[in-house]
Amino acid sequence: MELKGVLPAIRKMKDFEKVLESDLKHVIFLDTRISQLYRLVRLAKQANKQILIHADLISGLKVDQYGMEYLIREVKVDGVISTRNSVVSLAKKNNIIAIQRLFALDSLALQNNIKLVKQSKPDYIEVLPGIIPSVINEVAVATEVPIIAGGLIRNRDQIDEALASGAVAITTSNNELWQV
Repeated sequence: MELKGVLPAIRKMKDFEKVLESDLKHVIFLDTRISQLYRLVRLAKQANKQILIHADLISGLKVDQYGMEYLIREVKVDGVISTRNSVVSLAKKNNIIAIQRLFALDSLALQNNIKLVKQSKPDYIEVLPGIIPSVINEVAVATEVPIIAGGLIRNRDQIDEALASGAVAITTSNNELWQV
């Protein structure tokens, strides 16, 4: 699965319905409950969408070996996003897309996160906030892993700037930016 362009991140059911009716290829589920996940993924798969979930934000799910087994074998997600190396490693081991979420809080956090990424070797890194071009470029150069920019992206200029800085894609829950 190649991720590029604008990736819709779903928080509300109204937005989920918009994605189902769109030409967008991917769906990222953020805040949801484990009891809803199977049904939502089935609906998205019926609409030929590829499914990524932020595993750390699924209420009721413990993302250990058994939680990942459930997501992969039962729910049939195509990939996961997580801040945790163990989740990224389990995704890689099970041949689904592994995206490591990295928060650029300060220089020390950035340095430590780059070390962790080099250990876990994710398929993609999601850098938050996604509006700091120099950080996007720094992480891309330091890790040689494709970058997804996310968080605080509010307009087309910020999307363009993130992509010009080395991001291959951006994530946003702002549905007004999905079709740009």
